[in-house]
Amino acid sequence: MAPFEPAALPELLPVFYRRLFPHGPYGRWLGYGGVVKNYFQLREFSFTLRDDVYVRFQSFSSPQELERELQKINPYKIDIGAVYSHRPNQHNTVHLGAFQPQEKELVFDIDMTDYDDVRTCCSSADICSKCWTLMTIAVRVIDRALTEDLGMRHRLWVYSGRRGVHCWVCDDAVRKWSPALRAATVEYLTLVKGGADTVKKVNLSYPVHPFIRRSVAVVEKYFEEYALVGQDILGSPESWDKVLALVPEEHREALQGEFPRRKDSVQRWEVLRGRMERTRGRGAAPCYADWEIMLQFCFPRLDINVSKGVGHLLKSPFSVHPKTGRISVPLDLQTLDQFDPFAVPTITSLCHELDTAGSDGEQEDVGEMEPKRRARDYKRTSLAPYVRVFEQFVEGMESARRGERLRRSDIQGDF
Repeated sequence: MAPFEPAALPELLPVFYRRLFPHGPYGRWLGYGGVVKNYFQLREFSFTLRDDVYVRFQSFSSPQELERELQKINPYKIDIGAVYSHRPNQHNTVHLGAFQPQEKELVFDIDMTDYDDVRTCCSSADICSKCWTLMTIAVRVIDRALTEDLGMRHRLWVYSGRRGVHCWVCDDAVRKWSPALRAATVEYLTLVKGGADTVKKVNLSYPVHPFIRRSVAVVEKYFEEYALVGQDILGSPESWDKVLALVPEEHREALQGEFPRRKDSVQRWEVLRGRMERTRGRGAAPCYADWEIMLQFCFPRLDINVSKGVGHLLKSPFSVHPKTGRISVPLDLQTLDQFDPFAVPTITSLCHELDTAGSDGEQEDVGEMEPKRRARDYKRTSLAPYVRVFEQFVEGMESARRGERLRRSDIQGDF
């Protein structure tokens, strides 16, 4: 893959927005089939321009106008905000207090930096294949809860382009939720609690809620690979003392005596887990220390402020990350375990692919409509499968909307 040089962004972005950005499905997504008159026009967009110039409260009369503006100013970053009571670009002309956010997707922002206390391979903005497993677990746990526990259907998961993932829940009813409902959802999905000074951040008691049991079942599939092998959390006396601090005192001494006789983290974990499981089989006070450890090391960590605020902005899918050059691409949950953030196309590699495909591409497009030419352009690159995931998501929403309209018309026809 061609290396990314941030200095090249000014010359690469015009190519990206003109030939690679999937304007068609993008506009269909944010327009939601015209569920409300002027819905798209009331949406806030924010642009970060060169030299960190930040422009909020942009709005456009149509997806086509947004497309023209992107190609004109070539923003380094695009953020999407709420649907407001008035057009955002006219907010200064509205009476004080009248300009209010009305709707927005329920969004989640999961950032790897929030896991620095449970990963030893990297820290801060750095990631590697070992700790990326945490993002895979987060998507699996949260998506299962959204669909099975909360009944949400239309979820778009997106790689941020650097060190995390975003989720957009786009169901019609959910977009109308109040901040209180959004905050309650995040609270339901939160188990790891406490700041840097809190040693034990997960506390379970009997009976264990079904959401927690199902989450443990997800985490179990990845725990050995991530925590025991990748992070080696029981590999030395120093590291296993930190884990044993999460175990009740009545079990700690026996485990400290057993651990040195085991050869690695996997075997030590088997000893710890077996001891906890025996407490749950006797009918006495059950101990869930093994579950608490798995959850503390692997459970998703959510930023409640991102999710509860209707007016909060979140980076747009298909933005270019200005530091890595990687495209913020939708995730295919069918192949999530194989997703490699380092294999995501960069703006440099995509422009190189266009050049390699043949400079006569522009010649062949004479006489064609611009959208047709551009659609063929991104389909000739490694961005194509990610655009297809996005298109399938948009088509799923559109199909559901048509089905709902048919259902309503059938009901009305019965009267």
